[in-house]
Amino acid sequence: MKPIRMCSSTLRLLLTTLMLAVSSGYADERPNIVIMMTDDQGYGDIGSHNNPYLKTPNIERIAAQGLEMSHLITYPNCSATRAGLMTGRYPYRTGVTAVTQVDHFMRGEETTIAEVLSKAGYRTGIFGKWHLGDNHPMRPTDQGFQEALVHKGGGIGQAAGPAGNSYFDPILEHNNVSTKYQGYSDDIFTDAALEFMAQKSEKPFLTYLATNLPHLPLQVPDELAEPYRKMGLHEDNALVYGMITSIDYNVGRVLDKIKALGIEENTIVIFMSDNGPRHRRTKNDDIPGRWVANLRGTKTSVYDAGIRVPFYVKWPRKIAPKTHTSEMGTMMDLFPTLLEAANISPLQDTHIDGQSLLPLWTKNDTQGLSDRDFFVQLHYGPTPFKYMHFTLRTAKYKLVSPHPFPHGIVHQPTDFVLKNVLKNLELYDVQADPSERINIASQHPKIVDDMLLRYENWFDEVTEERAAAGIERISLGNPAEPSVHLSRFDWGGPRVISRFDYGGPRVIEDNQLGYWRVHSHKGRYQVTYDLPDVSDKAVAYLKYGKVYHYKALTKGQKKVTFNDVSLPAGDGNFHAYIRDERLPVGPYFVEVKRVDF
Repeated sequence: MKPIRMCSSTLRLLLTTLMLAVSSGYADERPNIVIMMTDDQGYGDIGSHNNPYLKTPNIERIAAQGLEMSHLITYPNCSATRAGLMTGRYPYRTGVTAVTQVDHFMRGEETTIAEVLSKAGYRTGIFGKWHLGDNHPMRPTDQGFQEALVHKGGGIGQAAGPAGNSYFDPILEHNNVSTKYQGYSDDIFTDAALEFMAQKSEKPFLTYLATNLPHLPLQVPDELAEPYRKMGLHEDNALVYGMITSIDYNVGRVLDKIKALGIEENTIVIFMSDNGPRHRRTKNDDIPGRWVANLRGTKTSVYDAGIRVPFYVKWPRKIAPKTHTSEMGTMMDLFPTLLEAANISPLQDTHIDGQSLLPLWTKNDTQGLSDRDFFVQLHYGPTPFKYMHFTLRTAKYKLVSPHPFPHGIVHQPTDFVLKNVLKNLELYDVQADPSERINIASQHPKIVDDMLLRYENWFDEVTEERAAAGIERISLGNPAEPSVHLSRFDWGGPRVISRFDYGGPRVIEDNQLGYWRVHSHKGRYQVTYDLPDVSDKAVAYLKYGKVYHYKALTKGQKKVTFNDVSLPAGDGNFHAYIRDERLPVGPYFVEVKRVDF
């Protein structure tokens, strides 16, 4: 039999076809990824965690088909956890310290999991809460998400706007365009996520469904809260549990859609929360207690109720059903884990703090996990202070520097205060004492000193990196966002920081002025303020470097516009304020629109 001969062009075509087939097969092998993250849902807010009121069958279905990690640790507030999840890095490295003003700004230069997966050929979509900056270069669409339906700020109804927004029929940002929607926010976000997953494409997808539930304000369809009212629960808890019922229903919709699309076998599905529940902090709080699975603390606390969250993952192709691990994992671990699952090489020249959990998930391999450290610190304001309200958690021990009001940590503590803090550090054996009731610090001073030294080294490293990079600035006049909307949610300055003090209450009416840290592009702008109530003696001012404008206002005026404002190129603080009496106050919103494109 004569050998078959091929011309060079035929051979090249065959080789190309084979390469495409291999490439296509490889693409088909890469898993789809669904991350569902809730907002302020505690470890105890799951039926199978012995909650006496809640039933969460759809969330628990993920555990039945996969793995539960009962010791997944996050940060005790929204933005920090989300920054760690997106980057695999400690939040301080990324610029994030807290949840409002400039404290939640994640630097645009950070590399997110959405950016990496997008470059690797994934479709990427976010639906719900972002809370890492609402303006360029910090928006989800600036950080790797090709499709984005989100609300502004940290929650619907907050100062980020728009004014009067509600969980019902909300105004949301669809690919950076404000759009009015009909329905309940949780259903709207889920509908959009389902539609995104169902799009016909050869590419795998990342779907990040980050519902704003059960975060304040407690708004939920009445029929979902009513069963819990009939159980005799406090109204706030009835509303929270009604919101979790909505979450569970929509988790079921996601699972059903994945199955209906025929992609269940090779889709990674993750369910988790960002932090613990908003729960009673002191005996004088007006927030009722709710079931916290016998854990200590609350949202904003570094005790475990604040940082230990429900976590489930399923991947039928790789993870055995009905499995469980008590090995400690962190929100930062998802970045390297999912990149490894997608066969993507680790990042070069970027320090990743997370560790891949894939060997644990697929082989129960705990190597490198059992003796790890995880550091948590929470405060208010852009400046971290060493020793104040932190924890170092390991699989066995937990060193705690407690604070009754962490949002009051806004000034450098005196040496007297710091000496008292260090004298009263707490140590717990969280394996033997998961409720953190028995402080064993006095019995193990060497363990305390060793853990304290590791904390000090960590603090110096991550805060020095943050200080070197600086706080991210809002971009004015960039073609990517020619019209920028500024809100009180994003301003900074000393009067903003002074809203809080040690042990003091939050006074919403006080400190009504801040400024915005911006980077401006040289050009001509139109600047419009949404005004508070003013008298006929009020004057509106605009100041930015050497740029200075003012206009007299009339009583009851709601808006004022400065036309033909020339801004220079560079960095600075953008000041917009109204002087009605002697003490200036700020507008509610400011639109800065470049008009010379």
